[in-house]
Amino acid sequence: MIRLVPGGLRRVVALAAHCDDIAIGAGGTLLAICTSHPGIRVDALVLSGGGTQREDEERAALAAFCPDADLRVTVAKVPDGRLPAHWDEAKAAVEELRLRTEPDLILAPQAGDAHQDHRGLARLVPTAFRDHLTLGYEILKWDGDLGRPNAYQPLDLALAERKVALLWEHYPSQRHRPWFDREAFLGLARIRGIECHARYAEAFYLHKLSLDLAGG
Repeated sequence: MIRLVPGGLRRVVALAAHCDDIAIGAGGTLLAICTSHPGIRVDALVLSGGGTQREDEERAALAAFCPDADLRVTVAKVPDGRLPAHWDEAKAAVEELRLRTEPDLILAPQAGDAHQDHRGLARLVPTAFRDHLTLGYEILKWDGDLGRPNAYQPLDLALAERKVALLWEHYPSQRHRPWFDREAFLGLARIRGIECHARYAEAFYLHKLSLDLAGG
């Protein structure tokens, strides 16, 4: 498996349309990053759920998924499922975040996601963060929109299990959903692990990457 190892991670941005998207799509990756880089700054922006129980869940969950990080969380109040009708509000939130940070890595939804809120946010990201390494995460759902990702973060058994445990612990409002369970999360992670010669993995979509093969 070809490996690309970025150096000097200092700042990460994590973007989501809904509370729990970041943890589901990139929770294991955040655990790996924050465990390996104590004190790293993580700016998280979630567009919906502000002022509700879901915001409380999200803040507690992200604190657990980003141990020892300089974590800054914003949860906005764009109505769930209505991002296209609230485009200006969503764009303003992303632009405001851009003014506050210069990230080395962005974790965000991927542009081919079937959910209109996820897809809309994915299309907003490059309008504000134009020259940044952006990994588009995937979220398992009824729509059946899983594709062929081209970037992977391997997870060992302990990390994969930790992700699932934290999801179950911190999002009680989602436990009734048929897709929110251990089998679903570990099953997808196992498949992505097979694709990158690992036990488990999270997978991402990488649109563009600039190389410096001369080391200049």
